[in-house]
Amino acid sequence: MDNSNACGLKIKQIIAILIILIILALTVQLFKLNQVRTIEIAEETLKTTDSMEKAQVEEKDNFERKEQVTSRGAEERTIEEQTTEVEEVEEEQPQYISIEEISISRDMDLSKRCGVSKEDFIKLMGNMKVDSSGFFAENAGTIYDVCEKYELNEVFLCGLIGAESGWKIASSHRNTCNYISMMSGGKLIKYSTPEAGLEAAAKLLHSRYLTPGGSCYYGKTLSAVQKRFCPNSSTWVGLVYGCMKQVVK
Repeated sequence: MDNSNACGLKIKQIIAILIILIILALTVQLFKLNQVRTIEIAEETLKTTDSMEKAQVEEKDNFERKEQVTSRGAEERTIEEQTTEVEEVEEEQPQYISIEEISISRDMDLSKRCGVSKEDFIKLMGNMKVDSSGFFAENAGTIYDVCEKYELNEVFLCGLIGAESGWKIASSHRNTCNYISMMSGGKLIKYSTPEAGLEAAAKLLHSRYLTPGGSCYYGKTLSAVQKRFCPNSSTWVGLVYGCMKQVVK
């Protein structure tokens, strides 16, 4: 019996040792598996981090490229707009001639401006020797403006005023502010101010004498205007043209 008990005890011990060894082996195996899994997770995490960083870098690069493209586009548009504005300004800027370049003739188109700037025209009027009353120097800006508004040659209007009112501006014309002898009922039409009288004169010449279809239109030259403006005078054209030459003398 003693031998049997001893043998059974040894068997149990062996079994216990085997179980312990198996448990240790399993524990070691699980530990190794956990280490491998931890390494794999760490590698996956690193890969994910790298991917995210690369994506962020690419996104940043794309954004910067878009910003550069947008910036270049905006700069190009700005340059184009500025160039267009400059071109428009250049196109809109009128080309003036000098006072010395003013040209007149008996057969000139009286609806064509003389071509000088307002500043130069005022200077021309200020230096006109025959302006003994100072009327033309005083009203130079208005004369220029009404001629611009009604497409009228400034030298012609001044010459006509000189021929009809005289360079000193006769009192009857000065008192009525009627400088080209516009009549109604056999009398000079009266205007309230020199500006009103000069505008009325320019408007009348433009609409009735120098515009096709106007009630007094025969053409745009002095001889054509004379046919209705002063039909009974054989000297009117020479008188007006002579005054025009004194304006630019």
